[in-house]
Formats: sequence, structure tokens, C-alpha cells
Amino acid sequence: MLDIKYIKENPEEAIARLAKKGKDGKNDIEMILSLDAERRAIIGEVEQLKADQNKTNKLIPQYKKEGKDLAPIFAEMKELGAKIKADDEKLKEVETQLTSFMLGLPNLPDVDLKAGGKENNEPLRYYGEPRKFDFEPKNHVDLCTDLGLIDYKRGTKLSGNGFWIYSGIGARLEWALLNYFIDFHLGNNYQLMLVPHMLGYECGLTAGQFPKFQDEVYWMETAEDERRRFMLPTAETALVSLHRDEILTEADLPKKYISYTPCFRREAGSYRADERGMVRGHQFNKVEMVQYTLPEKSDEAFEELVTNAENLVKGLGFHFRTVKLAAEDCSASMARTYDIEINIPSMNGYKEVSSVSNARDYQARRGMMRVKRENGKTEFLHTLNGSGLATSRIFPALVEQNQNADGSVTVPEVLRKYIGLDVIKK
Repeated sequence: MLDIKYIKENPEEAIARLAKKGKDGKNDIEMILSLDAERRAIIGEVEQLKADQNKTNKLIPQYKKEGKDLAPIFAEMKELGAKIKADDEKLKEVETQLTSFMLGLPNLPDVDLKAGGKENNEPLRYYGEPRKFDFEPKNHVDLCTDLGLIDYKRGTKLSGNGFWIYSGIGARLEWALLNYFIDFHLGNNYQLMLVPHMLGYECGLTAGQFPKFQDEVYWMETAEDERRRFMLPTAETALVSLHRDEILTEADLPKKYISYTPCFRREAGSYRADERGMVRGHQFNKVEMVQYTLPEKSDEAFEELVTNAENLVKGLGFHFRTVKLAAEDCSASMARTYDIEINIPSMNGYKEVSSVSNARDYQARRGMMRVKRENGKTEFLHTLNGSGLATSRIFPALVEQNQNADGSVTVPEVLRKYIGLDVIKK
């Protein structure tokens, strides 16, 4: 959620920054300003009515003492009470509308981000070189099928398109990747959290995914008197709610968390030819990084998260690039995002394997997550997240980039201690 004080003081600037994200925010900002003014006017009126009520109430003992008729006073008190009740109801209605508009606004992009979408994304750096083959390489679907690593056919039989089964050595390779990711993060002083895979609505609201994107998750059927739950689309959704409605101290920060979870996504539409296999699915595995920081430390934390993601990819021996996203390509909740993209040879391009983002205080405002300074001042903290990493594109890149002429796949050195193999072959 945005800072309403900032909106009131800088409405034109807010509109301009929202426009960089492809959001025409003029009407929303005008409504927010109007509703806020109405809210403040009602509060002022209620305060005056309550003051009048107290003043009138103080006359009752005097009237009793003087033997005066109390009926006019009681009539006035009743009238004032009715007006206060009506104003309270009106205030509640206005505040609900105001909150709805505030929750509907995306985060403001950082001022240095370019406007527009993917066409304006900026590659910042490249690492390594694409592999050159002296034989005709296979795509990951054929490699995984030939080596018995992935059972696409039975995955579809069990759950439909967009699902697959890790089989035998393939399951061990997937688990090896996850162990490599987790061990790396533990070595960098991140705390491992195994969170529920079903979450309450408030988690999606805090993360900024709801209400706008609430149709993109899988909802659980629950009784009317039960809490509404959904399957998490990413562990970020859980981790950024760990400290919801809490006040931390400066000494508590930074908080550095990781979590392994399967992720569940409702992917609409048909799959393109270049997204077959594991590249796009309804369920995939990911290790997620999340940090809670002091506002003045969030840029430093962002660079740390980017470096972590890059080092994980480097460790696997991949050629990759780091890309600064244009404003419109950043998700609604984020002020800034860098993507780490790897080359999957059969796809003739780069695919994102990690997104690292800074939400600034946007999620903290939605979840009332604050920090109490040493001077006693309380303010909203900052939250950041990054994939560290998702496997569904790492796996295809791994088998394609490490394939050999005989159809075998060389296992990256960092994974061998987990899987106990140097080469995967029939």
C-alpha cells in the first residue's frame, strides 16, 4: 500500500510514476484525495458533535439541582447520539471505499526505472558464454524422456497439462538442486523456514497479490465458518506475513529467511511450443529468499539478494545475464526488480530463473509491519524477496547445456555430492 501522505503532498508525481508502470492512476488518485477529505470532514464533525454531547451532558446535574425540566436536554442528547451514529456509519463506509482504492494501487516504481514493458528491459551484465556444440543437441524434453528423468505422459494422466513426474535419477537430481540451494543460503546466514502450503487470505493481501490477482491462485473449498485458504503461489506470500501486525526493533533487523515450497500457479491459456516440458507449469519447486530490513539498508539488501542468485547460477556453470526490468515489467507489488536469465539452447533465448525485487514499504504498510527506532520513533520497515532458485527452468537448462554426444548428461560438480553421480546415462 502506498503512503497516503505522499499521495496528498505529491499527487501529480504519484500519477506520473504510476504511468511508468502502465497504470492510469489519475481517477484513482482523485478519488483517494476526495475520500480522504470527506473522511477528515466527518471525523471533524463527529468530534464537534461529541463535544456538544459532553457539554449538554454536564448540564443534567445543574438542571436537576435547579429543578428544571430535563426533557429538552434528553431530546437534544438523543438527537446528538443519532447524528453521531449516522456519521460513524458514514465514516465506516468512506473508510472502506478509501481502503479499497488504496489497496488497488500498485507500488510506485523507483525513479530510475525506465517506463514501459519488456521492450525497455536493460541487460546489466553477462556471465560466461553460451555452449557451442559439435554435434546436433537434443532438447530437454527428448533428453529427459530418453534418460527416464521426467515422465511427462503419466504426469498429464495424473493431473492434466502443466504437470510432470520426476522419476528415478530425475527425482534425485531435482532434490540435489534443492539441497544445493538450501545449503548455499544456510552458509550465508539465512534461516530456513518450512511454511504451510495453504495460506489465509491475509497473506495474499499483505504480499500485494490480492485483491487484484486473487483469481490466479488455487482456492481451497472451505466451510462458510472456516478461514478462506489458497495454495501458495510462492513462499514469498508466506514469508512476508511472518511479522504481520508486529513491531520489531532495530536490533531485530535484518531478518533473513529462506523457504523451500512447491508453488502452485493457475496458468491461463494454451502452452506455446517453446514452453513445453517443464518451462511453464501449474506446480514447480522453488527456494525463496526474503529479507526484512531498515529502510536505509534495503538497497544494500537488494544487491545482496541479486549476488546470491547470481552466485547460485554461477555455481552450476551456466551462462547467464542479469537484467534490470522496466517499470511495467515489474510486478504490481514491487518498486524494483532484477531478473537473472539463463540460456536454454533449444529455446534460442533467455529464460528467467530468478527475480529479485524490492517492495520498499509497500508490503509493510499492507501488513502493518513496523520497526521501533532507538529514539522511540516507529516507522514501516522494508521487505525484499528473490528466487534462490526455482528448478523448473534450471532443470531443462542443466540437461541441455551439459548433454554429451552419446545422449548422456554430465552432472555439475556442485551437485555430485548430493546425487552420487558424475554422469547420467541410460
